[in-house]
Amino acid sequence: MKFSTFHLFHRFDGQSFKDVYDYHLELAELAEELGFTGVRLAEHHFRDYGVVPNLFTMLSHLAARTERLRLGTGIVVLPLHNPVHVAEEAAMVDLLSGGRLELGIGRGYQSFEFEGFGIDLAEARDRFNEALEVILGLWTNPVFRYDGKFYRTGTEVELVPRPAQSPYPPVHVAAVSPETVTMYAERGLPVLADPAAPFRKVVQAAETWRETAGRAGHDVAAAELVVARSVYVAPTVERAREDQARFEAMFDRARIFNEKSAPIDPKTGKAAQGFEYYQDRYLKGGSVSNDFRWEQLEVIGDPERVIGQIKLLEEAGFANLLCDFGSTRPMPLDEMKKVMRFFAAEVMPAFQ
Repeated sequence: MKFSTFHLFHRFDGQSFKDVYDYHLELAELAEELGFTGVRLAEHHFRDYGVVPNLFTMLSHLAARTERLRLGTGIVVLPLHNPVHVAEEAAMVDLLSGGRLELGIGRGYQSFEFEGFGIDLAEARDRFNEALEVILGLWTNPVFRYDGKFYRTGTEVELVPRPAQSPYPPVHVAAVSPETVTMYAERGLPVLADPAAPFRKVVQAAETWRETAGRAGHDVAAAELVVARSVYVAPTVERAREDQARFEAMFDRARIFNEKSAPIDPKTGKAAQGFEYYQDRYLKGGSVSNDFRWEQLEVIGDPERVIGQIKLLEEAGFANLLCDFGSTRPMPLDEMKKVMRFFAAEVMPAFQ
């Protein structure tokens, strides 16, 4: 099992944008020092939920501040971008970092962001699939031309520059719904499993992916499936439960799970086409009990319990745990560093 850290870049009350950037850049440097494999950054637009609109700009900066850390996107919302730009910018980051880029991609889900760009959320899946064809086409062909419904090159073009990694950087597709997992497993594209899905669903997603990819003739053993989880380890189970309750009391979850975060079609007020799997999920204020989060959502507890949870994910077929140590918790930098150091010292050695 490899370990990476997730960075939402959520801006809390009283923070400047620069404060947010400095906070997470320092944590990324610490992740390298502690032996984490990589980091992944989230893209968001138009509100404090996440304040990095261009992941490649931030990863270029991180490339200069680190030496071995894998630099990942988690995720690029493809329907909001021209895919030619994504292919170019990703290739440039891969070169600047010495071949350390990992491209996490997804179709997105936040209707507020799509409306801001004037894009119909119901088109997200079709736009994503076309964009993926363009990116992989540019990366794998000397010259490439594309004429789709949403994207076109108009003429044959050559990608300049080309990625450092051959044939291209690792690609992971954000997925947990059965149809999405199956769709990309058939193409052999590994998934990045949703942190808001219960353990049983991400385990099922891994099983579905491996079965489907294997039937399609792909090398399942070589694939690195990634699972994202909220992670917290404390010296004792009792302390972990107390801290979980304290963390929950510190933050208004409605700032994360609300109508702006929901995949809602503004014309109908219901889940947009292609997002039926998420109906009501983001309209309940994220109201889940501490017991549900303890048993079914989070990797949390003392070292023994946390190691056991991670081993279950490893046995399910996941090879990289994307650790969210508190992207929605207003935790002082020194306290966050202690959390990461304790995890690195007490949990990671069990997987080396």
